Amino acid sequence: MLIQTLKKLFRRDLEKLRREIDQYKNEDVIWHTERNIANSAGNLCLHLAGNLNTYLGAELGKTGYVRHRELEFSLKDVPRAELLQKIDDTIVVVDNALSTLTEAQLEEEYPMLVFEEKTSTGYFLVHLATHLTYHLGQINYHRRLLDA
Repeated sequence: MLIQTLKKLFRRDLEKLRREIDQYKNEDVIWHTERNIANSAGNLCLHLAGNLNTYLGAELGKTGYVRHRELEFSLKDVPRAELLQKIDDTIVVVDNALSTLTEAQLEEEYPMLVFEEKTSTGYFLVHLATHLTYHLGQINYHRRLLDA
């Protein structure tokens, strides 16, 4: 039950992320920061793709993805089409990785130590879903504030 719920939530929010990036009227604004807005929508998008490809794709789905986290925040001016493709690819990776899990595996320890203490796979997947939603909200505000 939780696996199907997570699949729906990840797909829903990744598709919303795609719409947010696509809705920018001025593609350059995707990379804009201003005052106390430290991260651009583009960098947050790269961060979300890197995060999900690491923790769902590489770790659970065994995709072989290698993360370069520092680039998620330092790269600039990646074309919108490339960001959209990364989102589309991430949707597939997340769905495939979740499709390999069983409900019993959700109760098992997540195979990588991410926080200060060990967590179950189910707990960590819920964390990843809320992390996605948190940054999605930031991107939504970024677009509405700066892409006027």
